[in-house]
Amino acid sequence: MSYFLVLSETYGGNVLSRYQRLRMEGRLCDVVLVAGGGTRFPTHRSLLASSSDYFWSLFQEHTHEFQAPTIYLPLLSDVGLSHILDFIYSSWLSMSPSTLEDVLEAACYLQVTSAIQLCSSYIADNLSPDNCCFFANIAARYDMADALSAANSFIAQRMGEFLKPGGGDWEGLLELNADSLRVVLRAEEMPGVQELALLSLLLDWLDHHKLSSLRSNLLLSNIRFALVPPEELTLLCTSRPALQTPFIKSLVLKALEYHQLGACKPLLQTTHSTLRTQACKVLLVGGGPEADRPEREVLTFDPHLRKFHSLTLLPCRVQHHCVCTLGNFLFVLGGEVVEVDESEKVIGRVVTGQVWRYDPRFQHWEVLAPMSERRAWFSCCMVNRVIHVIGGRSGRGEEEVVLDTVEAYDMQADCWRRAMDLPQPIHGQACATHGGTIYISGGIHGNHHESSREVYSLEPCGSQWEKRAPMSIARYSHQMAVVRDRIYTFLGIYEPFCDIECYNPVQDEWTRLRPLLNDRFCYGLTLLPPPHDEQVLLIGGRKWRDAQEVSTPNVLAYDTESDSWREVCKLPKPLSGTQCTLMHIPDLTET
Repeated sequence: MSYFLVLSETYGGNVLSRYQRLRMEGRLCDVVLVAGGGTRFPTHRSLLASSSDYFWSLFQEHTHEFQAPTIYLPLLSDVGLSHILDFIYSSWLSMSPSTLEDVLEAACYLQVTSAIQLCSSYIADNLSPDNCCFFANIAARYDMADALSAANSFIAQRMGEFLKPGGGDWEGLLELNADSLRVVLRAEEMPGVQELALLSLLLDWLDHHKLSSLRSNLLLSNIRFALVPPEELTLLCTSRPALQTPFIKSLVLKALEYHQLGACKPLLQTTHSTLRTQACKVLLVGGGPEADRPEREVLTFDPHLRKFHSLTLLPCRVQHHCVCTLGNFLFVLGGEVVEVDESEKVIGRVVTGQVWRYDPRFQHWEVLAPMSERRAWFSCCMVNRVIHVIGGRSGRGEEEVVLDTVEAYDMQADCWRRAMDLPQPIHGQACATHGGTIYISGGIHGNHHESSREVYSLEPCGSQWEKRAPMSIARYSHQMAVVRDRIYTFLGIYEPFCDIECYNPVQDEWTRLRPLLNDRFCYGLTLLPPPHDEQVLLIGGRKWRDAQEVSTPNVLAYDTESDSWREVCKLPKPLSGTQCTLMHIPDLTET
């Protein structure tokens, strides 16, 4: 014997509709609910017990209220009870910021779970700068975890807007509950926030709430004091009592000591000196639309949004330099300093050994100890948090000397120390590190005029440079990138072809890969930020067109897994000679 089980999609709605009609007509109502304001609501005992855990327990046979004609609910407002009864009878819940708390109070008291979930969704879906603090307080009061999490995240993401003069609900922030404020202060991502403004907000909040020293310390410990300028931090510490407890004074003292660290700051980073941003961006340092006419502007590139922003200006116009990052500081090393007159005409070029460091925490450039030798057309790499500079050219014209020296930067002492010399003088080579081993490829050796195919490596504790399998193509002024367990070598200057190749350090062999369709040199190169770090970005550069060099305006991406190229976007203007690296940069213009 077979049978079919069929569901009616309209039956439940029809039953509620009939109940609502009976309620409106006052028919078959067997219990009256009386709210705190005195309003009487005739209702049906059976529907209440079916919709509310509170009434289900209240109307058991052994209770006094089982047959009671009237139930008094003095803790509930007339508005809240009215809205919840409308929901019970229709499944529709009317909500607004002005009635939300009354509705939630009734829903929680009567244990109408579905109504509580709708209130939670309403909060999460209707957050705005004007109501987020109010909603966070309500969500905390009624223990709505999802709504509270959404409100806290909203506040953290828009804190930069709130902290601007006239930019947000300042009174709402001062009324924010302590738990939400603690969660917000722990946020790793706060676009547009200056830590000094965040500290000022917290100090005003503490003045408003008068917490115990223990609870005040718990909140203040989430401030990243090393991101506050030392002058303002010292002033606040002497004038605000909340910063004068022994525990907080110890944190302030550590921050002030951090500001005095000088050259070794990148080695001693902690949470208190880490920017509140997770966004890793590409930095384009130097270069310009024309060859041998670099500009000072440093750009940031967001590969996800495909947007460029100006970050800062270099201390001088420089080309054929190197860049690297450590501890989220940018290092700009050596190169040719290009001098121009008021009409932008080049009046001189000088090879330099100068080293500059940029701190995005305070948008500040510092001059570090110069390299022992002036270098351009050299390469640099980071090994065990030590910067190495390799080879290059020193001087120009008749004074030009090709270098075989290698230097390592001692950040603790702010000085450069001689490292293992190269087998021969080299300039225009590429450099990469894999497993702590330094690899250099190509370049021009000594006083020769032809590019080289040779590859050398230096082990972490090696006593000399070892020769490796040569590239299949001689290259000069090219670049290398490490992706997982392979080293990729890209285009160089003066090449009549566009091939790239891949090196396996374990097998010591090279493999030719898919070429780029057009030639390219003097470009910027970097990996995409995680999680797409299997792709390599090639930014700008120059190419040959009608027997002339022209700068290019596009950004290309090479996917190492599929061995394929694609165009990502266009640059704001043609750019060649830029050097690229990755760094976490706060966007102080973004809210």
